[in-house]
Amino acid sequence: MAPMMDVDSAHSEQDRFRLLQHGHRDMVGATAFNTYGDRFATGSVDGKIKVYNRHNEGSWNLCDTWGAHTSEILELQWLPPTIHPNLVASIGTDGRFKLWVEDPTMAPGNGRRFNSRNNRPVWELSSTARAPWLSFSIKHNPETRHTYLALVSRNGVLTVYENEEPESMDSWNELDRVVVCDKPPRGEEVAFKAEFDPNLEPCYAAIRQGVPRDALGIVVASMNKATIWRTKEISHTVSLGSSSTKEFYLAAELKGHRGLVRDVAWAPGSIRGFDVIATACKDGFVRLFQVTTPAGGDKDARSKDFANMPEQVVVTSQRTPDNTVGNAPSGIGAGLANAGPNASGNRPLELMGKDGEVIHVGTEVSKLETNRSPVWRVDFDADGQLLGSTGDDGKLALWRRAPSGIWSKSSELAMTKSISS
Repeated sequence: MAPMMDVDSAHSEQDRFRLLQHGHRDMVGATAFNTYGDRFATGSVDGKIKVYNRHNEGSWNLCDTWGAHTSEILELQWLPPTIHPNLVASIGTDGRFKLWVEDPTMAPGNGRRFNSRNNRPVWELSSTARAPWLSFSIKHNPETRHTYLALVSRNGVLTVYENEEPESMDSWNELDRVVVCDKPPRGEEVAFKAEFDPNLEPCYAAIRQGVPRDALGIVVASMNKATIWRTKEISHTVSLGSSSTKEFYLAAELKGHRGLVRDVAWAPGSIRGFDVIATACKDGFVRLFQVTTPAGGDKDARSKDFANMPEQVVVTSQRTPDNTVGNAPSGIGAGLANAGPNASGNRPLELMGKDGEVIHVGTEVSKLETNRSPVWRVDFDADGQLLGSTGDDGKLALWRRAPSGIWSKSSELAMTKSISS
């Protein structure tokens, strides 16, 4: 019976893990699956991107390799197939964000399949400040067909762009720009991460308290803290008519971190009536926060009430001499308002107390220890009920949410050198 058990264990080990030789000349620092899970992209310190295709029998084969950046690639993301079947976005330490579109007429393996436009991306954006982009997030609304791009730079500035023409991915307008933290000193270790709310609409409790149905939500990890930003509608009245644009405001701060916040994740499933956000911290803990929008009596809660609410922080103004409002209407609104993005105008991180700013309360519901080692990545499954985390211990920990809302470890995965019987 022992030999049979060894054979069964070997088969189960092969079914669980498939080792893929990535072929890069340096360390791989960014990976991304597409929506269907049948394509996989890797980005390396060597500045190249590789795309692999999964075949019916489960094997992965290299599709193409190309030089995307002149330095280390930090993040990759596949865009939704509702925009284009295969679009890959990337950022690197060279300070550039790039969009790569696949040309299926090009033969695989020739280095031109994703950069056939004269060896250039379909669109790229350079950081205007002397600080590279360190993180980005893309969200597409299939109803309005608008695409949003959020970029965080090393100097602590979050910039959001909007595209109203999915047929032309090179037409982007700056929507808003805010300061998410103080500029880190030169030479200091930094940590920045941004992620849009993956849900099509805010949770119904937030809508009931006044958050617009088309409001954008984004969670930003900036150094030792994590903050949630929402958009409110700003009306513009000019001689040719009126229009409205979106402007970001600080909705809540997720407190309790005692180290650099390496990663953030926003759970799908707004039907719950509240939002769930996870953070990965250098202090060795994964934290789960429940974000609610409580009502204030007969009136909707507003940001000016932050001082009276728990789990919130009032942030003082960080204005500089050239600090002005950096919001810019996009599309028709920009033409009506005769406004353009202000490259140096960053709105400070402050609570302005204006109408339309709905208060959010972030409460820590679980603090999960991961083998006393720093955590680097967290991510939810499609239902928002299972959370995965990885860190310096080299293991993948899976956490599951109980009906009470408390999270606990469900399982742990680790690669072993030998097959155990």
